[in-house]
Amino acid sequence: MLDENIAELLAEKQKEISVSEFFERNKHVLGFDSPVKSLITAVKEGVDNALDACEEAGILPEIRVEIRKVEKNEYLIAIQDNGPGIVKRNIPKVFGQLLYGSRFHAIRQSRGQQGIGISGVVMCSQLTTGRPARILSKTAGKMAADEIILSIDTKHNRPEVVREDVVLWDEVEHGTRIEVYLRGRLIRGRQSVYEYLRRTAIVNPHAKITYIEEDRKYIFERATERLPKKTVEIKPHPYGVELGTLLKMIKHSKNRQINSFLMNEFSRVSPRVADEICSVAGIDQKKRPKEITVEEAKALINAMRKVRIMAPPSDCLSPIGAHLIKKGLRNVMEEYKPEYYVPPVTREPAVYSGNPFQVEVGMVYGGNLPKDQPVEILRFANRVPLLYQQGACAITHAIERIKWKQYGLEQRGGKGIPNGPAVILVHIASTRVPFTSEAKEAVADIPEIIEEIGKALKECARHLRFHIKKREKKKKVRDKFEIVQKIIPEIARKSAEIVGKPVPPIDRTITKIMGILWVDSVSEYGKGIYDVRIKVINYMEKRAKFSLYTEIERESIRDAEPEGRRSGRGIVWDISLKPTESLEIRLKLRGEKGDYDDIELYTDGINPVHVIGAEPLPGDWNVERAEIIEVME
Repeated sequence: MLDENIAELLAEKQKEISVSEFFERNKHVLGFDSPVKSLITAVKEGVDNALDACEEAGILPEIRVEIRKVEKNEYLIAIQDNGPGIVKRNIPKVFGQLLYGSRFHAIRQSRGQQGIGISGVVMCSQLTTGRPARILSKTAGKMAADEIILSIDTKHNRPEVVREDVVLWDEVEHGTRIEVYLRGRLIRGRQSVYEYLRRTAIVNPHAKITYIEEDRKYIFERATERLPKKTVEIKPHPYGVELGTLLKMIKHSKNRQINSFLMNEFSRVSPRVADEICSVAGIDQKKRPKEITVEEAKALINAMRKVRIMAPPSDCLSPIGAHLIKKGLRNVMEEYKPEYYVPPVTREPAVYSGNPFQVEVGMVYGGNLPKDQPVEILRFANRVPLLYQQGACAITHAIERIKWKQYGLEQRGGKGIPNGPAVILVHIASTRVPFTSEAKEAVADIPEIIEEIGKALKECARHLRFHIKKREKKKKVRDKFEIVQKIIPEIARKSAEIVGKPVPPIDRTITKIMGILWVDSVSEYGKGIYDVRIKVINYMEKRAKFSLYTEIERESIRDAEPEGRRSGRGIVWDISLKPTESLEIRLKLRGEKGDYDDIELYTDGINPVHVIGAEPLPGDWNVERAEIIEVME
């Protein structure tokens, strides 16, 4: 017979578990599941916070990361930034209380949102070494910095201040520094702190990152002085809301009518859309929100799915941009001396479950990159590198689905990660990146995201294929031309000697043999100005009439000779050349080193089969609708 006191005995054993206690026992969920990953995760969380703080304050980030071994498998990790600093009263909560932060409820792109990251590092530090964390913070205008030594009371999820003081910190005007002791293992290679910081520098070209590892020092200089575009917080979109969320919103709403609730609490809901949702749901639009039943809330959810609503605004996203992706890659890939930086692609914003997102892809090809190994995949989400769980990530799955052989890379069996001297970069920017776990190491297989990544990859791959074909064809044509230039004049001279006549003109003969339009460009850089020379030669039998395009930021164009037309995406020349006639175009471009080492050239109005050195005009360049601004000054 069951003991009548058993329920009481079981009830006494049941306790409330704090969030800190949960993560203390499940630290692998936060990314602290191995000695190597522990160090990377600690650095990652500190750097993410530093970058976000600087960008929100409009400061070009200068971040310093130091790692020093103090005893076997124990390291001192210090992350310092030049951000605005943290006011003293908030320091304990920011670093010593899990799920405390400013971004959790904000619907906009940011690196961290849960409020777990940096406080999770402090918790893991005291768990593995028993030592507290040291935080220094100095705000603008102060002579000294606040110093706080703290740990976390995991039972109650609250900070415990061990000591606080005011100290001199003359080396900075404002900023924050955190020091923690952590058990871990420091390695080199693709899954190391160095590699994480290297990849961070690629997608954050506006940041200067200094890394000191024992007695070695590495500096990733910033590649641009331009801060990322500030994101704007938006309201939730009707397509992404769930029943429980809707009921909570209704419960706390101050609106007096359900139609005004829909208009004021959601994005893209106009008076017409609100009326249509109420009509489809069969609810009086003047009904008070707090009178809505669960069944009526379900009807509203179903109505939202049926009514056509505009996609959420994209100003909540801050993509890197094609120009800065190329600069970031060039800044850290120069050691490989790549042959070709494929023009990066930034897709238009898309939506999954009501959450806006944007995909960007960049590629590097050739040079000293290994030819017989799988391509290196650089995965990023909201400008943060993803080093682990590559095989479980939607980015990898999208790459594996592409038929890379038709684009010039080897792919055993026609599927999987391709082999070849290439690096593929994929960045996903979103208000809510669908990670597979709290450790934020891989992106979930959302069909809309995989589809967008695939489209961007194919667009980049088409550029790569054309480059490889152009390179091969150009080499063959150059070899052929060198032979023709040597043999034809010699044949003409010998023939003239035999018949005793003057040497005949040979230009026409050369054009008959060659049959191509040759386009070549050379760039020289000095004192902030690029001198670009574009040479065009008609080696065809007939007059060549065509347009030559190049995509250059309008503000970069200082001078052009001959004059061209400015269009919405660059500059255009209308060219007409007789057989053997040539044209040289000179451009003066403002820019930083690396901006225009090689420029993309496109032709229109001529069969691309006969063109060497320029691509056919892409389909998204609608020439007829291109806005011609003015003739070059």
